[in-house]
Amino acid sequence: MKTYLFYDIETTGLNKAFDQILHFAAIRTDLNFNELKRYELIVKLNPDVIPSPEAMLVHRMKLSDVANGISEYEAIQKIHAWMNEPGTISLGYNTLGFDDEFLRFSFYRNLLPPYTHQYANQCCRMDIYPIVVLYYLFKNSAIAWPEVHGSVSLKLEDINNANKFVTGRSHHAMVDVESTIALSKQLIKEREMWDYVCGNFDKKIEQVRLKKINTESALMVLGKFGFKQKYQSQVLPLGEHVHYKNQILFLRLDDKNFTAATKENILESTFVVRKKLGEAGFLFPFTERYTYCLDAERLALANVNKQWLKDNEALLTFVSDYHRHYEYPAVPDIDVDASLYVNGFWTSEEAMFCREFHSAAPDKKSKMIETVQNPNLSALAIRILGRHFPECLNSGQAEYFKNYIAQINNNATAPIIDYKGAARLTPKIALQKIAEARNENSLDCEQIGLLNNLEFRLHAT
Repeated sequence: MKTYLFYDIETTGLNKAFDQILHFAAIRTDLNFNELKRYELIVKLNPDVIPSPEAMLVHRMKLSDVANGISEYEAIQKIHAWMNEPGTISLGYNTLGFDDEFLRFSFYRNLLPPYTHQYANQCCRMDIYPIVVLYYLFKNSAIAWPEVHGSVSLKLEDINNANKFVTGRSHHAMVDVESTIALSKQLIKEREMWDYVCGNFDKKIEQVRLKKINTESALMVLGKFGFKQKYQSQVLPLGEHVHYKNQILFLRLDDKNFTAATKENILESTFVVRKKLGEAGFLFPFTERYTYCLDAERLALANVNKQWLKDNEALLTFVSDYHRHYEYPAVPDIDVDASLYVNGFWTSEEAMFCREFHSAAPDKKSKMIETVQNPNLSALAIRILGRHFPECLNSGQAEYFKNYIAQINNNATAPIIDYKGAARLTPKIALQKIAEARNENSLDCEQIGLLNNLEFRLHAT
């Protein structure tokens, strides 16, 4: 049976490779949003994670609350099982923009298959946020749209408040899940619209739809374009990426820098959207039925750029080839926790080790690690023991984990880097952020207490 699993996470920060979940909440429903089951987990802080002060101010979770939570290792195994229950459609508000990838890294560093919830056992993913963008443009009467500082806000908390869906504090995982379900119940009243937009999350359906769209230009709807751009842009399909087979490239035609493009300044003068099938960046024919929100100035700019492309066919070919062959710059010394996209999938033997590692008693896991040939797999397994079963580490493993923690806490050593080149948060930087937060924000008593407690913890490391 197909079911929806609406979920939300609150985390120690925004770094998907290095931060961790502190609060997970989910509600499983049938396809008419009738509740079937609830799940909720408070997760203990890992010894190698420094919470971001900004995140603590947003979700307001106390360190004393998470101290009594379950281990990340146990929590992630539960979440993985729930999301991989056959027929599960996992979704939430902006989950494909943040939560899903965060979970992917959490699965990876805990030696669980990071992608199976996307395709195995009739499982798949959706996201309510890009659906809301489409409703705002094409079914505007579906809900009340909040205005903040003169612009429509598509933040979940603002939509919830404007429509009075549920009560409770926003950025509380279960409250946000309840808000998302209430919003979905309102959207599905426009059943034809709902069924159509849900089809965009099916790769096969979206692929068929893309083939029917004029290849000379199309309308892309994407939340990242923003309110001022009406979440829309006229785009030119460039085709699939040569190296990254899951990417289809689209060149924006409403860029003011377009006609200044040369072979030397392609990155600065052209804007390409890298779209994945079944994810946001939905395409529509460039017809009046869909483009009525675009103002005359942007339409005129796109027409000028289209004509310029016709007059510069050789440069268009160069632009297309450049972007279709462009590879992300290599980042040296990526930390093993952040190496999901670098090292590829485990071999069948390594995957079997992961399964046996999970089922083994803690005191057996250390000896199992000694048999592993892959240094990345070995390091991930040692870190699991160090975080959750430190008493089971042998002397060599304990020394490795001690040095790893020292590297995080010792600002004199080289920073720990993720796959984008971003450094792992250190106590020194976190203390600087606390000072900035006190100076730059109007904080209430609860937030001041949160920062004070975090500061005390950081000084103790």
